Amino acid sequence: MRYAYTLTTTLPAAADEIYAAWVDSHAHSEMTGAQATQSDEVGGAVSAWGDYISGRNLELVPGERIVQTWRTQDFTDEHEDSIITVTLEEVAEGTLLTLVHSNVPKEQTSYERGGWQEHYFEPMQEYFGKRAAGKKKAAAPKAKAKAKAKTKAKAAAKAKAAKKKVRVGAAAKAKSAKKPRARRRSAGARK
Repeated sequence: MRYAYTLTTTLPAAADEIYAAWVDSHAHSEMTGAQATQSDEVGGAVSAWGDYISGRNLELVPGERIVQTWRTQDFTDEHEDSIITVTLEEVAEGTLLTLVHSNVPKEQTSYERGGWQEHYFEPMQEYFGKRAAGKKKAAAPKAKAKAKAKTKAKAAAKAKAAKKKVRVGAAAKAKSAKKPRARRRSAGARK
């Protein structure tokens, strides 16, 4: 008897970032904390948690969907491969990851009862959480530098306007100084 179940989690990352990490050997290893060999090609062989899990990519839609066969060392020769379908949907808090694990042998219930949470969802929360914090930290100096540059630009514009005002004022004075002044005659001088 086989069965299927669905699990979800929300991760603090963009769907494209999660997809890229899942299909990359180095990033997948970092995000789960265990050795993985992944592929970004349909038909490509995959493994995770050392060689405990093995399978192949069945369908890959960048940033949206990953479908893989999934077989653990606990499967017997009579067991067919199980199938995992990972769907990624961006939401306000990051990305909603929906995992459907189907064709699972009835004796293999530990994956649903904590295996995915402990070995994937929790490490992924930590991995993407640290990356998000790092991005915010890196963005802070850039934002400060941008604000500082804006302040400098405003100050330069004010200084330029002030110089222009001084030049206009000086030019007006010089112009009025060049005009001949009309002579005033005193009443006594007219006679």
